[in-house]
Amino acid sequence: MAKVLVTGANGFIGSHLVEALVSRGDEVTCLVRRTSSADRLRPWDVRLVYGDVTAAETLPPALAGNRIVYHVAGLNLVLRIKQYYRVNQQGMRNVAETCARQTTPPVLVTVSSLAAAGPAPDGRPRTEADPPTQVSHYGRSKRAGELVAEEFADRVPTTVVRPPVVFGEADPVGLQMFRMVKWFRLHPLPGLTAQKLSIIHATDLAQLLILAAEKGRRLRPEGESDASISAGYYFAACGEDPSYAELGRMIGEALGRRALVVPTLPRTAWIIAAVNHLLGRIRRRPFYLNLDRVREVRAGPWLCSPQAAFDELGFRVQVPLIQRLRQTARWYQQQGWL
Repeated sequence: MAKVLVTGANGFIGSHLVEALVSRGDEVTCLVRRTSSADRLRPWDVRLVYGDVTAAETLPPALAGNRIVYHVAGLNLVLRIKQYYRVNQQGMRNVAETCARQTTPPVLVTVSSLAAAGPAPDGRPRTEADPPTQVSHYGRSKRAGELVAEEFADRVPTTVVRPPVVFGEADPVGLQMFRMVKWFRLHPLPGLTAQKLSIIHATDLAQLLILAAEKGRRLRPEGESDASISAGYYFAACGEDPSYAELGRMIGEALGRRALVVPTLPRTAWIIAAVNHLLGRIRRRPFYLNLDRVREVRAGPWLCSPQAAFDELGFRVQVPLIQRLRQTARWYQQQGWL
């Protein structure tokens, strides 16, 4: 049993991680903002501490005494670009600095994104050794957070995990794809071609994060002779890389419906994103399909290799993708989301 802290614990990925940690007997502290709902954490025996990664003074009470810190808090939807950097970069700095001030700094496992590395070079799955090439503001903000983590590598043992598309129970983003298939039997393609993408269920990602804390290599301090771009980084993926069209058909199968895959003109996505951008500003709530997201879609395919996690961490995905999609669909239906 270990004493651990999870930032962003009440979010989609964070709540899956908390469930996995509690089930293995860890003593879990959850950092939660006062303005956020903690309903997802109510079923479990956890300690709640109110704070915010962007408010450094709130972090010491949550972090003190913990052996492992899972930094999951982050933003992937914003109204203004600077919000990405405030949370994904400065939030990372606040967490790392607080860890560094501990008498015995904890192991820090931070959740980044494939977007911080960039799309697949030449169409082959990206590996940890490939130099990063971000194409979006979101990706650049997550890479900025990684660079902050590298700054503290000489004081804080840190591992960075980069997941691609993450789906699963309680995911509000993936829900939109399921709803399109459920209600309209449609699965629109973001373009005329169906590029492949890497994907992982949140439960499997949680297991990889735990293995990264226990067995993962750590970021190398700058100047060390054996330092390499890949040390301390792991991509997270299930090992199945469907095309976006295939994913839509699998969602249809999970729902017991046939999904009609509908290609769209590239210009259409840009128009919708521009409209969403304006509506988001008016409603003060960002839309998932925004201009930054279209930049990412247009730059695909988004493929990464989980081989390093397989080889070094012993990570394995035991449940096929279609079964995970059925599990997710069933949860949406039971909760009345579909």
